Amino acid sequence: MTTASPAMGTRLPWSGLLALSTAAFTAVLTELLPAGLLPRMAPALGVSEARVGFLVTGYAVASFLAAIPVTAALRGLPRRPVLVGTLLGFACANAVVALSSSYALTFGARLLAGVMGGTMWAMLAGYAARMVPVERRGRAIAVVLAGITLALSLGVPAGTALAGALGWRTAFGMLAGIAVLLVAWVRWRVPEFPGELPGARVPLRGVALLPGIPAVLSVTLFLLLGHQAMYTYVAPFAAHAGYGRTDVVLLVFGVATVVGIWVTGLLVDRWARPTLLGALALFVAVMCVLGLYGDSPAVLLGAVAVWGAAFGGAPTLIQTALVNASGPEHADVATSLQTTVYNAGIAGGSFTGGVALSGWGADALPWTALPLVAGALTVVVLGGRYAFPAAPADIGRRVNSPCAQGR
Repeated sequence: MTTASPAMGTRLPWSGLLALSTAAFTAVLTELLPAGLLPRMAPALGVSEARVGFLVTGYAVASFLAAIPVTAALRGLPRRPVLVGTLLGFACANAVVALSSSYALTFGARLLAGVMGGTMWAMLAGYAARMVPVERRGRAIAVVLAGITLALSLGVPAGTALAGALGWRTAFGMLAGIAVLLVAWVRWRVPEFPGELPGARVPLRGVALLPGIPAVLSVTLFLLLGHQAMYTYVAPFAAHAGYGRTDVVLLVFGVATVVGIWVTGLLVDRWARPTLLGALALFVAVMCVLGLYGDSPAVLLGAVAVWGAAFGGAPTLIQTALVNASGPEHADVATSLQTTVYNAGIAGGSFTGGVALSGWGADALPWTALPLVAGALTVVVLGGRYAFPAAPADIGRRVNSPCAQGR
């Protein structure tokens, strides 16, 4: 297939975008599936459940460490072969996990999968942005990132149930098969785009300092710090509220995130800044409600639903802002920076919430998350036109400006 230019019609290239969304779904399911299979995998690998849990940790660390250097090393290569290579890497890694009885070999396969994940996350949003005209960019990114939400809310529970019925090795074998089928889908329906020409490459530091990029990365960090400080310890907080059904709480959150990303997809291309401000304001309000009235199960479930809807759309809005600030030509490198910041926010938020829980108890968790999420909201309010423009027309002017192109 020859190099494609962004579509100029009003319809989205659904088949190609859904292929990218399925790739996101597969990556998230690959990362998180062992967490639900600890009792089944531990005896087969001859280790404790805690060490099986390290299979998730190893993936995350490899993704964190690989995102920037691997993306920088591959930025000059054509994009579709790189994407196909990451999918084949996922297929190999999951096939090894499905067949291995050695913990060391399994752990090595998980590290490989983590490297593939860090590389893929740096590509997906930029790829989607290059497939559509600028005025459809947000919706295209929303379609791709919906794969993450569906994996979290439906894929992981379904994968865990499948592993219970057919065995955990079958579940990983099916993930390997899905990745192979995705290779064919990507080659058929996802257009080819060139890599960055050597003379046109902006140094990594230059991409990080493009107008708007620092603000978007700051919002990413503050949001994930606040979210993870609360979400990681939702079970003890629910118990503190007198509601022991953590599974129901997580189900409510998951369904609400699907609603949130659907609504965001309708709004992001025309009202990105107001939608992001509204989502973050809702998030701040939820933390206040949970802090003041979270000991009521009814209030807890209602607040969690609003929290899920607000958080479900936030990644699409922030990712769209990042691609708009960097321009599609620098989006892979910018997203690799965001991937690193995202993982740092997850780790830092979980640590911060754990300190608060140990020191002050579960009722301190919302008040710990509140100033962090409020920090994200403040950055958006003060972020300026480069990071969070008020209108789509501003995006076109900015992307075409010499400053935005790194000249």
